[in-house]
Amino acid sequence: MAGLSWRHPLGDCAGILPLAALSLLLVSAHPGVHALELGGRTQFVRAPWKVVLTSYTTNVGQSPAEYFFTLRLDEQAGASLGGLTIQQTRGADWQFPFAVERTRAFLGVPRREERPIPVQASFEPAARRFTLSFPEPVPPGATVTVSLRPWFNPIQADTYLFQVTASPAGPNPMTSPVGVGTLRIYQPNDW
Repeated sequence: MAGLSWRHPLGDCAGILPLAALSLLLVSAHPGVHALELGGRTQFVRAPWKVVLTSYTTNVGQSPAEYFFTLRLDEQAGASLGGLTIQQTRGADWQFPFAVERTRAFLGVPRREERPIPVQASFEPAARRFTLSFPEPVPPGATVTVSLRPWFNPIQADTYLFQVTASPAGPNPMTSPVGVGTLRIYQPNDW
């Protein structure tokens, strides 16, 4: 059978992996790689996809109040967590104030806190949006909780929703939606 040769029907390029698949292989083959970059943007391979909002004070106007936003990074995230955006998207009270300087973060979940994580926070009252950054990015596989502290709970009973997006650590990060945290504030019966 000398002289016979076989060519792939798609031509000589068929053996070349698409850029995204090649990047995924590089990330999994080299555990020291901390971020996936495509087109000059840092992104997650597997972004966090769920947020849980916990509060132990749920009555109108109750103080002190603390809202815990917990998310878990997949071990194959492909990038560390560099920051979060948390924005109120629903609720009857759009004026209740936050003590931004009291924002904190830690590994673990509420009431089972592990070590603290440095966090920098800013709050835009008109947009009802927190922007959080982690000077020491949170590594893949970690569970992280951010605590936001209003001076008191909203003064109107309602279901309050907070949209959360995550940013990978690295240049020009591409944000990923994580989910919506739900906070129910109740009016206690006075009878």
